[in-house]
Formats: sequence, structure tokens, C-alpha cells
Amino acid sequence: MDDRQAWNLEKQRTARLSVASNTALVVLKLAVGLWLGSVAILSEAVHSGIDLVAALVAWLAVRASGRPPDPEHQFGHGKYEDLSGLFEGALILVAAGLIIFEAVETLLAGNDSLALEALGAGIVVMGLSSAVNWYVSGRLMRVAKATESIALESDAWHLRTDVYTSLGVLVGLVAIRLTGIIALDAVIAIGVALLIIKAAWDLCLRAGSSLIDERLPDEEEERIRTIIADHGDHIAEFHELRTRRSGPNRFVDLHLCVARSLTVEEAHRLADRLEAEIRASLPRCSVVIQVEPCDAGCDACGSFCTLRDEPGGADQRSQAPDAR
Repeated sequence: MDDRQAWNLEKQRTARLSVASNTALVVLKLAVGLWLGSVAILSEAVHSGIDLVAALVAWLAVRASGRPPDPEHQFGHGKYEDLSGLFEGALILVAAGLIIFEAVETLLAGNDSLALEALGAGIVVMGLSSAVNWYVSGRLMRVAKATESIALESDAWHLRTDVYTSLGVLVGLVAIRLTGIIALDAVIAIGVALLIIKAAWDLCLRAGSSLIDERLPDEEEERIRTIIADHGDHIAEFHELRTRRSGPNRFVDLHLCVARSLTVEEAHRLADRLEAEIRASLPRCSVVIQVEPCDAGCDACGSFCTLRDEPGGADQRSQAPDAR
């Protein structure tokens, strides 16, 4: 089993853990929320329900994205993870809208049916939810960072948001127990929803940028330029550098101008070396380099070119790339 297969299996195992933990929390929160009549706990149950759907989507996405390229998907299946992230963001927005609607309706109706004598159970459930989601989100985030999986990272942020909102509800329940002001329950639910909306917006922006083939970050493109510049004694210049992401995968293509004196074999070896170095610097990267002979005057060459007329001129034969 190679490293890519091993990481894909680890991604699937981690996604299944998220599905299992969210299922348990949904059942627990619904039971306690209905028992207490707490809109804040029920809003947390809705949030965990959305997290459960998101975890299922993430699990399916990492399974699909791990499949190798096929005749219909020649660049692989990485965008399944981007679609998963966008879908999860939309789910969070729907959940936030439902929570705000229920909370406002409760405030206007003047709900006084909260079972104050049973608040201890709600406090325990919120504390347990925070602890479980902190552990699971931490594991999801570690695997997501190692594999650059936006599907798992999206799921991790879902659960990390749930940690903060559960803690907020816990604090609210304690405040209600101390003050007896039941309206705090709905106010806290609205605060939960606002936090969810912020997380959803950030998630949608990030997932959408990959779906529309936004280029790689500046620091990653600068690494590519540095690698090419290190081979300046064979390269006049390069142009048409294009980059993009597809889930955890990167794609790079560029045109490379080399000394006309290089043979086809030497130019091919140089391109192979550059591709290997770029892949080593940027994991899960596919690189395509089109080699062209330099036919411009020396005053038009790139700033790192060493094939100028001093002392031997551009016609001087360069050494073979792997003779250095």
C-alpha cells in the first residue's frame, strides 16, 4: 500500500468517527432539549444534526476523491471535496436561519416552560458535547492538514464551532439557573446562530475558490519561481505559469525557454528535474512543462538568465543538466 492509499484510508476512518460521534450527540441533545423545553439545547441539536449530515457528506467526498483518474475524470476526483465544503456551508446557513426563527418566535411568545429543576441535565449534556467535539474536531483537523483535505477540514470547523456554541449554551443555562431569567435561553440561541453564519460564510468562500480554479497562494507560486531560478544556467526565462487546486491536489503548467544549444534529450531531462523538484516542494502536485528554444535577443532574457553574450554568448553550448 502506497502513502496516498494509506492517507485515504485514514481520511475515511476519521470521517466515520465524526459520523458516529455526531449521531450520538444528536440523540442526546434532542432527548434533553425536549425534556427541558429548552430552545437553546434544541438549537444545538439542530446544529449537531447539520453536523451529522455534513459528516456523512465529508465521508462520501473523501471516498470519491480518493479514486484514481479515469477516462471520464482525467484530472482525478479532487473537486468532490470542494463540492462537499460548499454543500456543508450551505447546510450551516440553513441551520442558522432555523435557529434564529425558533428563537425569535420563542421570545415573542414569552416562553416560560423551561424546566428549571432539570437544568443540571442540560448543563451536563452541553459539557459532554463540548468535550467530545473538541477531541473529534482535533483529530479531523490533524488529518485534514496532513492530507490537505478541505472536506475533513470543513467537518472539523463544523465541530469546532459546535464546541464554542455548546459552551455558550452551557454558560447560558448556568446563568438561567442563577437568575431565573428564561429569556436568556432564546437570546443565547440567536448568538449561536450568528456564530454559525460566520463559519458558514468563510467555508463557502474557501470551497468556492477551488471550484472556480483560483490560482495557488502567492507563497506556493514563489516556491515554483525559486526552483526554476536555481536552474538559470540552462534557462533563459519562463512564462504562462498557471496554477490551480482541485480538492487536495495541485496542478501547475508553464512554458520554459531553454538554450537553443541543448539537445532534445538534455531539455527533456531538465524539464523532468524541474517537475520532480516542484512535486517534492508541493505535495500532490501534477506538473506539465512545455519546453521552447530561446530565440530572443539577450536584452529580452529573464533576470536570472546566464546565457548572455558575456563572455561566450547565447550560442555557447551549455553543460548538460545532470552534468553539474
